[in-house]
Amino acid sequence: MILVSNSQIKLITSLQHKKYRNKLELFVAEGPKVINELITAKLQLHSLYSTLDGLFKNESVQIISEKELSKISSLKNANNSLAVFKIPNKKTYVENGITVVLDSIQDPGNLGSILRTAEAAGINSVYLSKSSAELWSPKTLRGSQGAQVNLKCYQNQELLSLCDQISLPIYSLSICGNSLYDDEIPEDLILILGSEGGGISPKIISKSTKSISIPMQGSVESLNVGAAAGIFIYEYFRRYRSIVRG
Repeated sequence: MILVSNSQIKLITSLQHKKYRNKLELFVAEGPKVINELITAKLQLHSLYSTLDGLFKNESVQIISEKELSKISSLKNANNSLAVFKIPNKKTYVENGITVVLDSIQDPGNLGSILRTAEAAGINSVYLSKSSAELWSPKTLRGSQGAQVNLKCYQNQELLSLCDQISLPIYSLSICGNSLYDDEIPEDLILILGSEGGGISPKIISKSTKSISIPMQGSVESLNVGAAAGIFIYEYFRRYRSIVRG
């Protein structure tokens, strides 16, 4: 076993902050499941630490003690392994099928849940506004379980400009509008989801082709955005399962 150097500790702990993730173009992933997902997706690995040998085949692993892992982990109970990866750069473009656009989704847990659902349903692309939670933050990664590596995800997007550049129908999911179950859903569309508190911004709604709602009973005013996203995405999946990413 080795000791984690002070310079390594300084680097890894700095990556708990968005400022340094953006500056260094690196992010931290914890736990063997997520790390293996990222390795399988061929993200560029910067460094890898584990308290157990044999978890990662064909990778250079620094075996450290649980005490040393606790020095660099952001978790109360560290999960065996920690890795630093290079943030991937991807060229943006809108594809056919369903593209998910997120307007100010601020909770990393909700973002992670949406990404995980999108990947499970075969969605191709997800666009995040500048005010949305960060794609590669530790909390988002825990919520998504690394699903973003199998999606084309683009963060820090100007959504108004994006809406002006596309010719596909734009559907805004809100508490007002036609019922999801009573309306047509085109095969190719943009689905916009809004923030947990304020919903979709009025300027973005003005770009929408149609507003769609999820019917509800009882006294509940609205659904969690992660749940709402899942309902719409899987209704789309039910109707067009033959055209989603296989």
